[in-house]
Amino acid sequence: MKRLLYAATLFLTLLPPAFATPPATFTEAKVIAKQKIYLDQASSAQGDLYCGCKWTWVGKSGGRIDPGSCGLQARKQQTRADRTEWEHIVPAWTFGHQRQCWQNGGREACVDKDPVFRAMEADLFNLYPAVGEVNGDRSNFNYAMVSGVAPQYGQCPTKVDFVQKSAEPRDAVKGLVARTTFYMYDRYQLSMSRQQQQLLMAWNKQYPVSAWEQERDRRIAAVMGHHNPFVTGERSWTPGYKPAGSTVASNSASSKPAPTTSTSHGAVLGNRNSQVYHLASGCPGYAQVSPKNQVAFTSEAQAQAAGYRKAGNCK
Repeated sequence: MKRLLYAATLFLTLLPPAFATPPATFTEAKVIAKQKIYLDQASSAQGDLYCGCKWTWVGKSGGRIDPGSCGLQARKQQTRADRTEWEHIVPAWTFGHQRQCWQNGGREACVDKDPVFRAMEADLFNLYPAVGEVNGDRSNFNYAMVSGVAPQYGQCPTKVDFVQKSAEPRDAVKGLVARTTFYMYDRYQLSMSRQQQQLLMAWNKQYPVSAWEQERDRRIAAVMGHHNPFVTGERSWTPGYKPAGSTVASNSASSKPAPTTSTSHGAVLGNRNSQVYHLASGCPGYAQVSPKNQVAFTSEAQAQAAGYRKAGNCK
């Protein structure tokens, strides 16, 4: 059995990009992720993303957690603690809020009308099996160093701070989540706060690429047609790094957040370079943001959630 799995993996790894067929939807991505990326990982030493638990595959893409393999205890939701779910390492809420479609109808509108959002939602590099309850608790929180929080899931080391809206994954995957985040923000030209960049750069340095992360990258590349350059070493995220983008991101400019005119009541306009936002009324810099750097938000809360701070010269 091991020889067959190895042969299949080797075949997929050697397939040229011309034969790669990325999943078109999140539903399709979950099935492909099981069959071609994680099929032999349910009982591996790596375990799930947040707790390192082993699991048993159920159905097309689901799994049943083995709590004894990792000392897992449910915090509150036993049903979700018993199953695996597919975690978006960069949450759909996070990248969705940087798309115009989300402002026009949330996730449903993005899935229906925005091909770039669908590509992000189905990107295999950003998916990983995780204990359902921890996945749910993490929600759309940014990663951070969490202190003063007692163990919440038995021996599972991941911690969630519901007050600060942050989550700290176990050490074994901190480097992986950092390089995955770099990949998503780079490929889809997303805006990341300086604080988040600094933390992830530190994790990237402290927790280098493992043999499994390299293998995972090879398996995903065989399906997606490209590697994560932050895993292969082709790119390195440094202070002031400017996302390069890709064909899939640049080919749908009409789906990106539309620049908001100064006549829109209550408009909030962010500058992706400075990570500062301006109000249509009372902020002199509102009309001075270069069109190529504009990110439109529907509220100050939305801008702050994306890591932006209010311009200091606003009245």
